[in-house]
Amino acid sequence: MSTADESNALETVGLGIPFEGWTVGRRFRTIGRTITEADITNFVCVTGMLEVLFTNLDYLEHHSLIKGRLAPGGLVYSFAEGLLMQSVMQHTGLAFLGMELEVKRPVFAGDTIHVECLVQSARLTSRQDRGIVSALNDVINQKGELVLQYTAKRMVKAGDPMASIGSNK
Repeated sequence: MSTADESNALETVGLGIPFEGWTVGRRFRTIGRTITEADITNFVCVTGMLEVLFTNLDYLEHHSLIKGRLAPGGLVYSFAEGLLMQSVMQHTGLAFLGMELEVKRPVFAGDTIHVECLVQSARLTSRQDRGIVSALNDVINQKGELVLQYTAKRMVKAGDPMASIGSNK
């Protein structure tokens, strides 16, 4: 989607983006997150992905075609979603409606990822207090390489995301 220089020039987001902020063509990036050995171990244990590629360092060193402590694509996707949740969905996200995903490169323990987002479509629903947005999410590593790409469709609140804070809504 972009070069490293363009990536650094993108707006870094913080609090949730209401529907009105999801304008077609808008681009932004999240903060970064380093994937650790503990993250990989915890993820594969919790999910049951107890495959030798993720659990056996001797196998990785001596038999695998991929060298290094490999992170499952599901973990990379989950971390990407977490980065988006903490930055653009706070107080505005209503529902995750679907996605198309493609793993482009392996991610290893010690890699730092961030997400670059491009809004592809946005429309209000018939209720007018929410909208449906579709965004292309590029997960980029510390070398500027595209490691995972997915298009996500979400339902988000329209209006001021802070309006219901402190109320019983």
